[in-house]
Amino acid sequence: MRALLRRVGGHATADIRCGPLLLDTRQSRVLLDDAPLDLTSHEYRVLAYLLMHQDEVVSRGQLVEHIYAQDFDRDSNTIEVFVARLRRKIPPGLIQTVRGLGYRLSATPQ
Repeated sequence: MRALLRRVGGHATADIRCGPLLLDTRQSRVLLDDAPLDLTSHEYRVLAYLLMHQDEVVSRGQLVEHIYAQDFDRDSNTIEVFVARLRRKIPPGLIQTVRGLGYRLSATPQ
């Protein structure tokens, strides 16, 4: 099932790389320069979603739908908190804010 979902999303391998970050979907972990990155489950889900959609603008609503159940309060600022925590754990500039639209994960500055 995971393999089919990766293929539908355009990912033929279990590993997805963005600069120094590597998402290992088989073991559900993220490596930074080949060292495991210590993430909470929600941080992992946010970062994994951004990695799977790198170089695309991902809205806050898309992230909420991906990591929470349907009844979650969409006016909460938890996504912003997770992104802020991730920015402290990964190299600066990888997660970019696209004002009014969402976030983009990219190894190259836009």
